This record gives sequence, C-alpha cells and structure tokens, in this order.
Amino acid sequence: MEKWRAGRRFLRFSSCTTPRSNPNSHTPIPMHVSGNRVPVRASIEKGKGVYGNGVRFQFRCFGSASTTVPERNPSFSMLSSDDIEYFKGILGEKNVVQDEDRLLTANTDWMEKYRGSSKLLLLPKTTDEVSQILNYCNSRCLAVVPQGGNTGLVGGSVPVYDEVIINVGLMNKIISFDKVSGILVCEAGCILENLITFLDAQGFVMPLDLGAKGSCQIGGNVSTNAGGLRLIRYGSLHGNILGVEAVLANGDVLDMLGTLRKDNTGYDVKHLFIGSEGSLGIVTKVSILTPPKLSSVNIAFLACENYFSCQKLLIEAKRKLGEILSAFEFLDNAAMDMALNKLEGVRNPLPPSLHNFYVLIETTGSSESSDKEKLEAFLLHAMEIGLVSDGALAQDINQALSFWRLREGIPEALQKSGAVYKYDLSIPVEQMYDLVEEMRTRLGAPTKVVAYGHLGDSNLHLNISAPQYDEKILAQIEPFVYEWTSKHRGSISAEHGVGLMKANKIYYSKSKNTVQLMASIKKLLDPQGILNPYKVLPHSLST
Repeated sequence: MEKWRAGRRFLRFSSCTTPRSNPNSHTPIPMHVSGNRVPVRASIEKGKGVYGNGVRFQFRCFGSASTTVPERNPSFSMLSSDDIEYFKGILGEKNVVQDEDRLLTANTDWMEKYRGSSKLLLLPKTTDEVSQILNYCNSRCLAVVPQGGNTGLVGGSVPVYDEVIINVGLMNKIISFDKVSGILVCEAGCILENLITFLDAQGFVMPLDLGAKGSCQIGGNVSTNAGGLRLIRYGSLHGNILGVEAVLANGDVLDMLGTLRKDNTGYDVKHLFIGSEGSLGIVTKVSILTPPKLSSVNIAFLACENYFSCQKLLIEAKRKLGEILSAFEFLDNAAMDMALNKLEGVRNPLPPSLHNFYVLIETTGSSESSDKEKLEAFLLHAMEIGLVSDGALAQDINQALSFWRLREGIPEALQKSGAVYKYDLSIPVEQMYDLVEEMRTRLGAPTKVVAYGHLGDSNLHLNISAPQYDEKILAQIEPFVYEWTSKHRGSISAEHGVGLMKANKIYYSKSKNTVQLMASIKKLLDPQGILNPYKVLPHSLST
C-alpha cells in the first residue's frame, strides 16, 4: 500500500458530510454566442404579419432547426385585461407580473436556446391559488406553462408562444419531517439545495443531487424525474417519491400525498406525474423518503488509459465496494481539457499531463475503518491489474470539492466555449463511447466532441462544442445521434426529459402504441390540452 500512496499520489479523506460543488448556486453564465446565433423562428401570422388582435406571437429557438415548432393552437384564447384583473383578485397585484425584464427571464430557458412570448407570469403561494388559476384558465382555454427553477435543457419549462407562466417558487415551505422514518413533506417550490441543507442538519440526505441544485426546485425535479449524481446508490425518484399533490387542468386537486412505503390499493397514480413535465398536472407538494446521513465519505479521482478500463473499473467497483459505492462518474480527455481551460480556480489533480479518461468514485458508509480498508484494497487491486494508471484520494474537504468542481463544472465550461449541442442519452455501458468516437469521425474540425456522465447509470452526456451555431453541423448530428441510440436500444432522454426539443423524436425510444396510450392519458386528464402544450408528445398527437 505504501507504493500506491507514494507512487500514485493517493491521499485519504474521510468526513461526516458529503462535499459537493455547486456551479448553479450563482447566476448561470449564459451561452456565449452573441452575434453568432442562427435563429430559427416559428411565428403564427394572420393577415399582414399579425394574429388575432394585431399581436404577433413568436417562438425563438437558437441553433436547433430540427426542433420542429408547431403552429400556435388556434383553440387557445388570447389573454385579455379581464383575465389579468381576475388573476390579481386571486393573487394580488404583486404576484401578477407584467414587467418586461422579469418576463424576459421567465420566457427564456437556462441555456438561452428557447424563448417564448408570454405576457404574464403568475406567482401562486398555495395549492388553492393554483387550483383557482387552472380552473379559470381551463374555462377560458388559456394555455399555461408550469415553471420551477427553469434549469431545464430541452425547452420544457418556457412558453412556446403566449402561454401564461405559473411559477411555483413562492410555494417553498417544508411541511413536516419525520426523523424516525426519514420522510420529508414539502411544497414544490423548495430549492433542492435548501432541502439538502435542512436534511443535513437533521442527520439525513436527499436521495437526489445534481449540479443545478442551487436553482432547481423539487417540483420540477419530480416533474422531470431528474436523475443526478446519486442514482447509482439511491435509485430514481420513482422509488423515492412516496406521494404527490397535483392540480389537474380543470383545477381539481389530487391528494396523493401519502407517506407510506407500502400501499397496494389500486393504481399508483402518482407515477403519472413523475416525469410527465407538467403536461398532466402541476405538482404542488411532494413526500420524499430520505436516507440517513452516514459518517464516512471518501472521494477518489482516477485516470484510465482507455474506455474499456473504465467499464472494467465499474464492474470491479460494484463487486468490491458494493453497498458503500455512492457515485461513479466519468469524463474524457476533451471534457477535462475544457474544464481546466474554462473554469476559474481549478487545477489538474493528476499533473503534469492529461490522461485519456477520468473516473470519479465516491463511497459513503458508516464505518470509517472498514470503508478505508475496502477502498484501499479496491484501489490497489485496480492498479495491479492495470485498470488505473494514476489517481488521488481527497485529503481534505477542499480537495474533495475541487474534484467535484471539475465534474460538475463541465456544463459551465462548455457554455463559455461557444455554441453547444447537448444530448442526454441512455446507452448500454459497453457501447456508450462508440457513439462518441463515431461523432468525432463524422464531424471533424472545428467541432469538439465532449463526453462525460453517469457511467454507473449508463447515462452519457454527449456535447458538441462549436465556435457558433451552424445548421450544417446540426444536420450532421441529427437525426444520426437519435438513430444510433435507437438502433442500440437506448433512450434519447436519460434524465433531462423530452420537452419541446425531443417531442417529435419520442418514437426513437417509445413504440407507436405506447405513445398513443400516453396521448390518451393526456386527453383524459387535460381534454383541452392547456397544460404545457407542444411538449412531451409528438405534435401530430398533441394539437
């Protein structure tokens, strides 16, 4: 073991808290494509460039021509002054927002890729207010967009045209926490990082952790079935969410806010609202099963010579680390190079040169001595059989944070590099990197293909970085990336959702009969289609 410590720079760190960086705690850095955007605009026009009362509705989608934008549904009503007065009567003037600057923010997604034209932002504070809003909108056939932290990447949380935005950010109360069962009940507008902090003080952890935790809200996490960094340990939200309260399009409130781990009384309807992106109802409260916080945390940053070694390392980690394995992340040379060059205050943990692949492993357990022994034995074995060529164990919390900063900061680094085409894919682990290599061969200069993701979950984040958006580049990427994924029986959306971006691509992952059933459920729960229109379902079925 001394040879390992001296020759491979491995230093041990154990802490009672799980360190994480938080690239989204601060104001997100917008994509730097100023002056280089190639806008694709879809507008509804009637007469001479206008629709209805002389108002032009326009949706802007930058650099994604393959995101087909349907025409505005003519059955949707136009917002009137009477509507606005009605909402003020429910919410008060302060929470009925018409300010242009605030509307611009609410209309624009986090990447500044999608932008709607809503003229109204509503900020309810209670479930009853959400119910009254939806009941009225349904009676008037006013389309709405539910919105939380607006950190999504597929255009699901912003309007396409003039839909009324309903942001639940003021619904941010923690309702109850049971220290015996570890069950947390809270409102949908609670920011994920605030829940993490609250639970940490109680001796528990959230089963969900992701880079956007400083901005994203739990209602949005549930509505998109967010995955994140801990899925390998705690599973998806379908397993951790015990109950939800949701408001249907007609204003009916569904109280499914159970706190039982076992309930076999009929259909488990709450699962319809986990991952449906606000298209079936607006989630207003959730109950979550949270695990106890464990005292021993270790983080290793490792280098591998090839992708096959990364795969083998994952197999060995599952076998030899077993129940203490809590994260297994990977990034390639291009991702590391971009992070080191674009992120402030980071450094190469394994100098002087760059390696082909990197793996970040986190273990979390209850016995410090046993966990150390198990991890050291695993690392020594990995070195002896040639799976790891270099590595470091975090010596203190600052080093641990710096390791996570490199992994979680990659999206920020990509945005600082220019235009970026992002794809969130589930692909069998053994075939995952084949797509990356094919894309590099297919595209060539001046693009950079950057790969990282949750290897333990078979989740690849494929990013194509370019100096500016170019429709010729996009034509080389799509539909090839979707066809390749479908051919290998993968999913075109591992954790980001479908939104507007992939609504017409859903057949690459779902059968025709399955999609038709989804459309039938949508028609049953939202007959007029006012909830988050143009999203999730193919436009041929949703309009």
